[in-house]
Amino acid sequence: MSVNSFETEVTAKAADSGANASARFAERQAKAGSTGVVDHERVDRLAGKAIKALNDLVIEEQMSYEEYNAFKAWLIKVGEDGEWPLFLDVWLEHSVEEVANADREGSKGTIEGPYYLDGSPELEWNGTIPMRPDEPGTPFVFKGQVKSVSGEPLPGAKLELWHADNLGFYSQFAPGLPEWNLRGTFVANENGEYEIHTIRPAPYQIPTEGACGQLIEAAGWHAWRPAHMHFKVHAPEHMLITSQLYFPGDPHNNDDIASAVKPELMLDPQPNPDAEGEYTVYDFVLDPER
Repeated sequence: MSVNSFETEVTAKAADSGANASARFAERQAKAGSTGVVDHERVDRLAGKAIKALNDLVIEEQMSYEEYNAFKAWLIKVGEDGEWPLFLDVWLEHSVEEVANADREGSKGTIEGPYYLDGSPELEWNGTIPMRPDEPGTPFVFKGQVKSVSGEPLPGAKLELWHADNLGFYSQFAPGLPEWNLRGTFVANENGEYEIHTIRPAPYQIPTEGACGQLIEAAGWHAWRPAHMHFKVHAPEHMLITSQLYFPGDPHNNDDIASAVKPELMLDPQPNPDAEGEYTVYDFVLDPER
């Protein structure tokens, strides 16, 4: 990778990343449209409980006006920095995902996170993900099969893959990266098989110079996410699975800032006997639509 490309990439700012995440989320919501149906009883229950929990916190912890005003200023800054997608995806989405997928029989899912983009280039089942000619990192081959809970292969299943680069940055959320760098949609073959060629991603810190970083610093937390690969796996008449897969030995597997790691999502990388780098085998098992 050229020096100029590297220097541009590492100038990524939390505010820019947050603004991108907010804009992309708004675009996706606009595409999805609105049903126009509002369950007033459900809104009353959820909003009422959330507001009561905050009021209970004020009373239980005897919050002062100074603390209240600091909290109010911080909430305003989260919006100004465009970091609501980051905040919600890091600290709340894991519980929503747990509720949504509690009754799945197939593969485990986990959070989507703020850096997903639809429309990535479609590639053959055994293709190479878009990357720079001099992309740094360990070559990594990810292969396996998409099948149903009954064990039947799912030909033509689509696997959307996106992940950070060797410096911990995502394309379209950091400057200097090609538009679809390390993002691709792979189409499984007639046996539901895939063999994806990419690089091993790096651990990274979530953006820390914005409002979320202020919270992390004030609370004495760390901002690290362990190295991971994001997937969305689709097949006709089957439930979409959104997942992240992790690497053993990462120091933050046990204290991920986003609380998204699960034992079932751990890979088993091995030295690649046929080429430089590593490979792993992992199957996705999809539940039928309900």
